[in-house]
Amino acid sequence: MLDPGVAIATSALMSFVLLGLLGSLLRAGKSGIAEWFGANLAVVLALPLILLRGKIPDSLSVVVANVLLALGGAAYYAGCARFLGRRPQWPILLAGVTAVGVAVIYWRYAVDSIPMRVFSTTLFSAAFCTALTWMLVRHSPAGRPTYPYRVTAIIAFVFGVCQLVRGFYFLTLDAASSPSMFASAGSVLLLVVAAAIMPILSMSAMLMVHDALLADARDAANRDFLTGALSRQGFEVLARRHVGRVQRHAKPLALLILDLDHFKRINDSLGHAVGDAVLRAFVQMAQAQLRPTDVLGRIGGEEFALLLPDTDSGNAMYLADRLRKAAAAQVVMAGAQPCRYSISGGVAAWQPGESFDRLSARADRALYDAKHQGRNRICAADAGNAVPVV
Repeated sequence: MLDPGVAIATSALMSFVLLGLLGSLLRAGKSGIAEWFGANLAVVLALPLILLRGKIPDSLSVVVANVLLALGGAAYYAGCARFLGRRPQWPILLAGVTAVGVAVIYWRYAVDSIPMRVFSTTLFSAAFCTALTWMLVRHSPAGRPTYPYRVTAIIAFVFGVCQLVRGFYFLTLDAASSPSMFASAGSVLLLVVAAAIMPILSMSAMLMVHDALLADARDAANRDFLTGALSRQGFEVLARRHVGRVQRHAKPLALLILDLDHFKRINDSLGHAVGDAVLRAFVQMAQAQLRPTDVLGRIGGEEFALLLPDTDSGNAMYLADRLRKAAAAQVVMAGAQPCRYSISGGVAAWQPGESFDRLSARADRALYDAKHQGRNRICAADAGNAVPVV
């Protein structure tokens, strides 16, 4: 039979190793890693105290050790909450840790009952695992693979069930409280599972961080470094995906291609720094007026494309003209030098069976018509005919 001390020592060693690995990720700048680091530190401090039970006062091996383990669980939950962009709810978490401390003190010094101490601590662990499962399922990041979050949620749920089983198992023990309670086969098996909670959840946390860093790398590769808009490649990947979706579901979709008028003149007369400032100002202005589902990309030097899901031609023209008016009213300050600019655009509404390339070609022709008719205007492509809006 496995010695309980071996299981605890193994868990302590794994937590110590993971402490170093999580420490190396602190510079990654991801929210939650510091809390996960603290959770493993709490476990690394608590488990040796448990191993030294009988050699050091129970105030350390029982009370402090269990409070540290509860604090580790609270810190892990807080780390997941921050990683997912949620509030950690520290007052509630610390209230739970305090309740564990009070229960352990009561069931050690007022009434010495190992079953009740185990039940109190496992009840907290089960609640922490259940809350963690719910948060991961409900608030996993949109637009990312769900695998790391589903796996962590399943692991947390299984651990929560095992902790409840362990707590109720100890309540069935009628013998007088003694350390021998921990030596039975069922107790050892459940203790092994309990000891593995933090190391395995920490490995799952590292899996989530790995997924987030990969998503950041993909986003950086598909993002224009100057303006923050999508690069041409990134825009076309999303645009083709949207076109494939509307082909299946026959929903409206519109494409707007915009060009900053006489941009070369701005660069030549005021300098490239001012030109860069104008590009950034335009993107910031446009993004402030767009919906979260709209897709903005920089597809050329001063040329931008805007994909508008669930938008018909009329609404696309309305938005395009609103952007045109906002651009004409915008004054970009580069140092003490003010700069005004205007935009021209072409709108094309997706037609059944149309590919993205065809849709883009029609919007581009409408843009050409807008330039040809004097710039600072929007033209709509309608079966090859351009309708101007000034």
